[in-house]
Amino acid sequence: MNFASVTFLFFFLPVIVALYFVLRSRGARNVFLLIASLFFYAWGEGAGLSLLLISIMMNHEFSLRIAKRPQPWLAIGITANLALLVAFKYLGLITETVGLPRIEPRLPLGISFYTFQAMSLLIDVSRGSKPATNAIRTGLYISMFPQLIAGPIVRWDEIRAQIVERRESWDRFCDGTKLFMLGLAQKVLIADVIAQVADSAFGADATTLGPTAAWIGLAAFTLQIYFDFAGYSNMAIGLGRIFGFELPRNFEHPYSAASFQEFWRRWHMTLSRWFRDYLYIPLGGSRDGAARTYRNLLIVFVLCGLWHGAAWTFLLWGLWHGVFLIGERLARSRGFPKMPRLIGVIYTVLFVSLGWVLFRADSLPHALAYWAALIPGGEGGDMIGVPQSAAFAMIVGALLAWDGWKGLGARIRTPELVGTTLSWTLIAGLTILCFAAVASTTHQPFLYFRF
Repeated sequence: MNFASVTFLFFFLPVIVALYFVLRSRGARNVFLLIASLFFYAWGEGAGLSLLLISIMMNHEFSLRIAKRPQPWLAIGITANLALLVAFKYLGLITETVGLPRIEPRLPLGISFYTFQAMSLLIDVSRGSKPATNAIRTGLYISMFPQLIAGPIVRWDEIRAQIVERRESWDRFCDGTKLFMLGLAQKVLIADVIAQVADSAFGADATTLGPTAAWIGLAAFTLQIYFDFAGYSNMAIGLGRIFGFELPRNFEHPYSAASFQEFWRRWHMTLSRWFRDYLYIPLGGSRDGAARTYRNLLIVFVLCGLWHGAAWTFLLWGLWHGVFLIGERLARSRGFPKMPRLIGVIYTVLFVSLGWVLFRADSLPHALAYWAALIPGGEGGDMIGVPQSAAFAMIVGALLAWDGWKGLGARIRTPELVGTTLSWTLIAGLTILCFAAVASTTHQPFLYFRF
């Protein structure tokens, strides 16, 4: 079920919110939210629900065993989770690579996200956190519908206390509603409109594209993937807040970063922290010399690429980021002067965008052909259509991607009543526009649903 669909917005969400607040006890609300989450998942995934239930029961039992005896149960639990992920996500790539007929089971929605959350539970318990006292709480942690399909990736340490005891309030409800509607606007009024241009460019024969068309298409995808994923994350965080949960922030204006290192502190922040705390630091981090640090970075980013998709293009996308991170470290260690911030932002956005070609292309030959189309003076000359609405959305998106608005807003002081009135007027206007867009067009699935 898509957050940006008529079914979710006008039927599922109002009913779930109303029934949730009718219940009075924490236990009853947790049980109801778990049932609602499983129903939400089953609506779009059907038989995949059985795999999610297996993951919940398996990891609840592992967490109890790890609390008593971390070894060997942690290793067994991590292996079991990775085995499920490999079997359903990477079996096709593995069989094809070794020369066997491609075997590719249907990929369950959100398996990468909920598997990483399950492994967080096991690792945090092995480090001293208490496991859930019953499978209801474990199930709610792994399957809570706001962040089940596409994150943010919530760590057990961050949410355990909130599952046991959290505070719902009218202020949280209002804040959550505003954040949800802002996320919905990012999705349907910016990302989905820009998608027309990105799909035209990447759906065309790259060898026939002119440089102008190729660059417009790349700029469109660069903005689309940000507002699509950031929009989903804001909706998930907003929904969590409505039900009393405080989920971690996932984006902080990544296209204002002045280096790849800063980009990964601002982009998909929960995934970055997951790899940092559960893989990079245990591998040794940056403690054992430059060579091992570079090795660890390459391991982390190759796996980060493969986490996004079972294809060589995703592996190379992860390697692309790993190489730039190593290059930046080398430059600092050799005493190269720091770039002026504006130059750093231009460099980062340019090469992050070029890396998105690997992320969006259907295959490596497609990516290479698209890169070639970006070079001025190429053989291609075809243009792509850019509707007025898409051009406007790209301009608005580029402006909103800048992080200077936060500082500008802090300098503009208005009376609280005026500020509240303006914010709710904005939300009301966005709500009308979003609902009209959702009702009148076929919704596009979130890009990260396929991961």
